[in-house]
Amino acid sequence: MNRNHYFVDIMKKIKKELIFASILGVLISLGVGFLSSMVTKNAIPTWYANLEKPFFSPPNWLFAPVWTFLYTLMGISIGRVWFFGRRHLWGKTAIYHFVSQLILNGLWSLVFFGLRNPLLSLIVIIILWILIQRTIFWFRIVDKKASILLYPYIIWVSFATILNAFILYLN
Repeated sequence: MNRNHYFVDIMKKIKKELIFASILGVLISLGVGFLSSMVTKNAIPTWYANLEKPFFSPPNWLFAPVWTFLYTLMGISIGRVWFFGRRHLWGKTAIYHFVSQLILNGLWSLVFFGLRNPLLSLIVIIILWILIQRTIFWFRIVDKKASILLYPYIIWVSFATILNAFILYLN
């Protein structure tokens, strides 16, 4: 009975630590999104509204819920990788890739909406896409579920890259 009780206590502790890591990851990811939105929200009714956009451009109201969902998935994903892989070289490599792509994620908004530079932002988003792909690769080594959680993110960034390219072309 003591052995079973000890095992249950350990499992509860592990679950709590995993949940804490995921919540922290979500807060950090959403924080980057919030900071990016500060620049974005000022440019949408002015500069962005006056741009020529392709027919497949989503309505402006869709971006906030999509990004909130994606940042949440990203946060859970990095929480899992931090929890399962923080003590191993592969886990640390995965975390470095995640941090790099998260920085570029925020940078894209600053370049596109803040600097109002679709050309430079296209370069940033292409590099971002490559870093997301590498992050997925490293996450898969540490925790397959964490890598799968990033699939919607790379799909959306792929779409955003095409949208960015069309906006550059049309303007």
